[in-house]
Amino acid sequence: MIDTHSHIYEPEFNADREDVVQRARQAGVEHILLPNINADSITPMLELCRRHPGYCHPMLGLHPEDVKPDTYLQVLSDMEKRLADPDHPFIAIGEVGLDYYWDNSNAQEQEAAFRTQIEWAVRHSLPLVIHARSAHRQLVAAMTEYRGEALTGIFHCFGGTADEAQELLQFPGFMLGIGGVVTYKKNILPETLTAVPLERIVLETDAPYLAPVPYRGKRNESAYIVEVLRKIAYIYNVSEQEAESVTNNNTKRIFPCLNKPEDIKRSKKNA
Repeated sequence: MIDTHSHIYEPEFNADREDVVQRARQAGVEHILLPNINADSITPMLELCRRHPGYCHPMLGLHPEDVKPDTYLQVLSDMEKRLADPDHPFIAIGEVGLDYYWDNSNAQEQEAAFRTQIEWAVRHSLPLVIHARSAHRQLVAAMTEYRGEALTGIFHCFGGTADEAQELLQFPGFMLGIGGVVTYKKNILPETLTAVPLERIVLETDAPYLAPVPYRGKRNESAYIVEVLRKIAYIYNVSEQEAESVTNNNTKRIFPCLNKPEDIKRSKKNA
């Protein structure tokens, strides 16, 4: 299994972070992908990756809820300087996007920041990991402007309707990120996924948020992705082994850096 979206560098894990990583390994998690959210989270995220090279993988981006009108341009400028380093460690641009759930007073700044970071993905040939809440229409509009670019990535924490899923699946290089919400009762996601090919989804936890049943209400962690996998296998009527194999392959299509070295050499040779 691969946890494509986990924030275990956050303060919620300060007391037992190494134990959390060990539990993930024991549960069968092969990789943990770490989306950045703001300027302050870069250092702890990178430190975690230094302690677990080849296992924890960092992304770089400014989360829409952290787009502050008076500071976001400077934050983006500083992040772009990191990307200019040819030896930067970042495997994706994320977590970026649009969030109008609590407040849309900074909608203009959010959209400007999102477009800037889409352009980073294009310029640096990196996947995008996209957060969108109460902003589906605006998300589709922004992405449509870049339909001609060879963009890839994940629509993180998807929980929408079948129609919304089909709109997002029109972007061929993207997967839907499915997490603990799929295990919740009275949730539309299991029904929605019946119209989504298994080859278009990846697994995630969004730890420490959105813990799956039977851990709902508790701090989430990467080891709990097992419960997401079980639910996905049930929805698609396949074995857990098949669900794991397909979603792992889906993830590695978006993040080829996760392939074995010999596979990377082979892909370069055949390019």
